[in-house]
Amino acid sequence: MNTSVVNVKVNTQVKEQAQEIAEELGLSISALVNGYLRQLIKTKTVHFSALDEEPSDYLIQSLKEAEEDIKVGRVSPAFDNTKEAIAWLRNPKARYANQIRQKV
Repeated sequence: MNTSVVNVKVNTQVKEQAQEIAEELGLSISALVNGYLRQLIKTKTVHFSALDEEPSDYLIQSLKEAEEDIKVGRVSPAFDNTKEAIAWLRNPKARYANQIRQKV
């Protein structure tokens, strides 16, 4: 069997966790990577899942701030193209949907 070496930089914690799971399944990291690559070739798709992911405190706070901005009208108007959006951003008299634009 011909083989090639693939060098990949991986977060140390990710590698250790993957090795533990691979060992539980009776596989090596090499076998897992080969399996994933064969699946990629066969299906021409990549699947990632975030089912177990928890949003960070920063993301939760950002979402709360965005919801508050929407409630009070600190949202830009909708634009049909980038030229309109850039012109609005550069206009010191531009207004949010329901109020005067605030300087940040």
